Parts: sequence; C-alpha cells; structure tokens
Amino acid sequence: MKAVLSLFCLFISSILFSQIGKQPVKVTDMLKIKSISGVTLNKQGSRAAFNVTAIEPDGDAKWEYKYVNQIWMVATEAGSVPKQLTTKESSSQAAWSPDGKQLAFVRQADGKPQIFLLSLEGGEAVPLTKFKYGAGMPQWSPDGKQILFSSNINIKELIKDSILNPHNEIPHWPFEKPGFLKNEQFNTSPVKADPDGNMEEIRSYLDNNVTDKKAKVIDKLNFQDEMDISAEISFNHFFLIDARPDAKPVEITKGFYGFNKAVFTPDGKQLIICGDIDSVQHPDRSLETEIFIANTDGSNFHLLLGAGGKEYNSPEVSHSGQWLAFQYRQVPGIGFSNLAIMPLNGTAKDIIDLPFDRAKGNLAWSSDDKYIYFICQSNGGAPVYRMDIKTKQVEQLTDYNSGVLSFDLVNNKLIYIKTEVVDPFELWLADAAAKNDKRISNFNYDWVKQKQLSFPEKKTFINSKGQTIEYWVMRPANYEAGKKYPLLLNIHGGPMAMWGPGESSMWHEFQFWCSKGYGVVYCNPRGSGGYGTDFLFANINDWGNGPTSDVLTAVDKAVSEGWADTSRLVVTGGSYAGYLVAWIIAHDHRFKAACSQRGVYDLPTFFGEGNAWPLVPNYFGGYPWEAATRTNLQRESPINYVQNIVTPYIIFHGDNDRRTGFVQSEMLYRSLKVLGRPVEYVRHPGGTHELTRSGNNRQRIDQMLRTYEFFERWINKK
Repeated sequence: MKAVLSLFCLFISSILFSQIGKQPVKVTDMLKIKSISGVTLNKQGSRAAFNVTAIEPDGDAKWEYKYVNQIWMVATEAGSVPKQLTTKESSSQAAWSPDGKQLAFVRQADGKPQIFLLSLEGGEAVPLTKFKYGAGMPQWSPDGKQILFSSNINIKELIKDSILNPHNEIPHWPFEKPGFLKNEQFNTSPVKADPDGNMEEIRSYLDNNVTDKKAKVIDKLNFQDEMDISAEISFNHFFLIDARPDAKPVEITKGFYGFNKAVFTPDGKQLIICGDIDSVQHPDRSLETEIFIANTDGSNFHLLLGAGGKEYNSPEVSHSGQWLAFQYRQVPGIGFSNLAIMPLNGTAKDIIDLPFDRAKGNLAWSSDDKYIYFICQSNGGAPVYRMDIKTKQVEQLTDYNSGVLSFDLVNNKLIYIKTEVVDPFELWLADAAAKNDKRISNFNYDWVKQKQLSFPEKKTFINSKGQTIEYWVMRPANYEAGKKYPLLLNIHGGPMAMWGPGESSMWHEFQFWCSKGYGVVYCNPRGSGGYGTDFLFANINDWGNGPTSDVLTAVDKAVSEGWADTSRLVVTGGSYAGYLVAWIIAHDHRFKAACSQRGVYDLPTFFGEGNAWPLVPNYFGGYPWEAATRTNLQRESPINYVQNIVTPYIIFHGDNDRRTGFVQSEMLYRSLKVLGRPVEYVRHPGGTHELTRSGNNRQRIDQMLRTYEFFERWINKK
C-alpha cells in the first residue's frame, strides 16, 4: 500500500512540476479554442477534409465575437500540414467527389444554404444549386456525375409547389385543427381578404394576419423549437442534381412526410432512405421511422424495414453492397438503439443483432466488410470501437481518457478528431486498428501547452444500488500540499449525458475553475449514459434523491483527501443539473453558494413550456393530470421544497430557451425573493439552451465570470 501511495505521490508531483512557469487558463482563452468537426477522407485515402470553427472579432464592436466555419484539407502522408480551402462566408459539410478532384460543400447564398463545388486543381468555388428551398447534406453518386442533397420545405410551400405537388394534394393525415374535418382549411385558390366579408373572406383575412406575423396560430403538438414557438410544419426531402452548374434538381422523395437520411448503394443504382411515411397520424404523433429502398430516380420506392412502435435509423451499406447496417429501438421511451445488420436483399426475418449496450454513432464499414466501426460514450471517454460481424466481438480501439468526436475510415487509414485534457481539439491519423497514431494538426496544441493545466484523477465508489460510480477530482492548478482550497461540485445535465476527460464541451470550464484556485469534482451519477441500459434506467421516477446521493458521495470522497475546505464548497450545473442543484440545496445545506443554469424546477410546468417535454412521461410514467403521475411530479419538483432553500443562489436562463423553458426559473426566483432568501436571477437576451456551448461569446464569458464573482462573494464572506 505504501508503495502504491508513493507512486501516486510521484505521479502528482511530476504533473505539478511540469506545470511550473506556465500561464493560468483565462476566461478569454475560450475565444482561442478552434473546434474541429466532420472529418472525411477521399476515396483514395490520400486526403481528408474537415470543418474548423474559430471565434473571431465581430466587426468593430468591442467585446463582441462571432463564429466562423471554414473547410480545411490535409494530405495523409507524413509531414503534411493542414491547408485552409475556404475563406469567404462560413462553409461546412464537405463531400469528396469519387475521383478526389472536387469538393462539394454548403454555404449561405442569398439567405439560404446552397451547395458549391470547389476544384482542387485551382479556381474559386462555384455554386451548384440555387434551389429556392435551400440545399444541404451533399453526397456524390459513385460515378461522380450527380449529387444527392436534402432540402427542408414547409407545408404551405409544398402544397403550392406545382412541381413537387402537381395535383394540389393535401395531407391524408389529420391536420388536427379544431372545427375542421378532412383538412378543409387548405384552400389553394386565392380568396379576397375582407374582415367584414363572408366566412371564406374572413379566413383569408386571418391568414394574412398570420403571414404578416400579427398572429401565431398553433395547432400542432410540438410547437416549440429551440428559440421560439412555431406553427410551421416542414418536411425534409431528397433531390438529385447533375454535378454541373445550371443543372436542375429532380425530386427523389415526395409527399407530406419527412426523410432524414439517404445513401447510395455502391453500384449507384439504388438509394437507401430513412424516414417516416404515415398517412394516418400527424407527423408530431408518429414516432416510428422506417428504412426504404428505391431506384436513384425515386422509382420502385418500397419498404425494407419498419414496424409499429419501432424507430429504424442510421442505415449504412457495406462496401460490397451485400450488407445493410442499421440501428433500431422501441418508441416512445428512453434507451439505446440496437445495432443490427441484414443482407441488402433480405427481409426483417434476416436481421442479425450485434449486441453492445451503449449509444452508438458514426457507423462505418471496413473495406472488407468484416467490421463495423462506431463511437460510443463510455466510462468518461468516447472511444472508437469495431465489431466483428461474424463473431460479434467488440474491440475498443481508443482509450477512456479521450473522446473521438468524428472519424472516417478508408482501407487501412483511420482519421479522427480527438479531445483530451492536454488538447481540446486536434486531428489524428492511425491505421485501421488505431495503432501507430500521430497528431497531424496544430489548431490548439501550441497555445495550450503554454497553459497551466489541471489533470483529473479518476476514482470510483459503490452506490446504494450496488452500482459502480465513476468520479473525477481536479486539484487547483496552483495546488500546494498542506493548503486548503475551495471545492466546486460540477454536475452534468441530460440526465442521460456523461462527463469525463473525453468530453470536449467542458474542457475550458473545468480548467478555468482550477486556474482560479478551485478544486473541481464531477461524476456520472445513476441515470448517466456511458454505462449501459440498467445504469441509464436507474433514475426512473427518481430524479432527486438517488442522483443526489451519488454526487454528494463524490464530494465526500474528494473532501476526505484532506485539501478541500469544507467551509468553501460550491455547486453548479445546467439543464437537468440545474434541477439537481435546486434539489440539493433544498435538502442539504453544506454548500456556501450555488448556481443553476437553464434548469427545470417545476416538472408539470416543464411539461407545458419545454420542447423536451417527453422526458416527463418517459421518466415519470404518465402526464400531470393523471393522479399517480401528478404525485410523482410533485414529489420530484424542487420548487415544492423552496421554503428549505437558504443557500445563496444565482439562477441563469436564456430569454429564448425553449428546450427547458424559462417560466419556471422565474417562479423559483420569485418564490425565493418572497421568502427573503439571498438569490440573484440573470437572463441573457436572445440566449438559448446552448448558450454556454455555442451561444453569444460575450454572454458565455458573462455567465462564467458572473458565477465566479458570485461564488467569491459568498465563500469569502465571514
């Protein structure tokens, strides 16, 4: 035991020594971070294209910054240096032509996304599409002659479009507008608007008020997007266009249905299309999705996979064209999708399940059809795995101490974007087994290596359910043995999210707090992703007490190490974690100050005002008007314990946050104010639920500094 302790002390000492002379991480260092996404190799494996998002000054406005997305390229031979390809308007979604000589990509043109073509032999990018509905998700046909793309079209435009809807059809599913039967509200012939006229003229007048934004008439179930309420119903459709300027797109999918993915078969003769065709249910109520196959001109469109109560997604055809990989799950409800394969010419009875109890993404086939590669959040990281389709054995290729955000595979070349403590985003190249890996970019490495970083120490304990809980402790960047430091409990949201060294979105926040002299402890309590289905379901009908026990045990374990000052404990968290912070301080008074960001505090109110409302029936078994569920929601709502909150408390919410909604944060603040408790409420104009991750950068800095100032105010108060 003494030997192990000595080795651990030596390890910590070596880390601390390596940080001597380096600069602390500042709040404005978030503006230096360049994030990378969407890496894709050409068919030859000789070059990779990817997207880089940088934060730049926004004109002459002091303290204002904007996000700029550009496409970069790097050759995969030794010594190659990444090269920026686009420089004008933000560009993304790069797609290689089969011969590797061109890139298709998306940028804004006249206010809509359009597809551009860029020759790698020189010259400026030229527009391919000028589609009135916009164009995205470009994909080349295997022969390089055509490009498949998607476009989102709202229902009014679709009804009036003489090409997409030549017979002036209307949906067969009910529009669910009160007082109307058989969708009579759709009137395709113009009627004079007259508020004093007959009923048709009155309806035309009312329609004009909606067009002129004098009224929003809501009659659909899912009426909240991320920023606002919306009456619009839209459908994503796929189109094919010749890969030459001035070509005209041809529709592949049609109707009042939505399709979310389409891929070519390797011979280029067919398309595998994922979406939902339900002529009975309104799109908001139809939760199933199916997988279809069609000729590339849209003919012979027919069902491959589909069943009531099931969502089929993520279709990927093997390189030989023999196999189709896909995922499926039961709906509604929470849980991971199942990975499966079937012969492309087979049926549902030929499905072969490939069990792996994690949430899988970024499916890709090896060139020999032997493996399916994917990314899974697991145990604090996001490794790349591959599954042998014959043996069903899963092989972990990268570690738990980093996260792979995107990857592509061609023959024996694996290229991926990795986040880790020493560097938030870089591009890495390896062989197909993820061996002989090397970093091939330098977007953040040089400036980060000048910074004084804190490295998380991973630890575990067994909770009341007998589950192993993983937690991480980060000591202050300026840590000195024998001194006492404030300790911050930082909680993740979701509740099915997962944190760890492989989580890129928290890189700067964790390092900022450590640079300010705080220790940080975080854990993945019951209900987190990354630990299997049983762990994910462990907080069903228990959002409060169970997860609270787990995160507070992590605090107790960190405190037991002896360097944390128990009179200077603070806690923060966003979304579900904002909820959990409120629950904790209503039931436990150990924290000197607390912060909730974009949280949920009254579950019945959340059911009405948040677009994430399905969490209520999925976790609590029903709806607020049902007696048993109402009892559960009242028991689990922090606002019902507001009288017990005495901890100094700062509450944040964005004005345009429609994922959780903001009314209940006003309710919580007002309740505490009436009670005379020390509380501060901050609203960020225009802010959405994603404010701290991709929101206005001045507001991101504001929230972090305002939290720091609030904590300092209270932990130093005698």
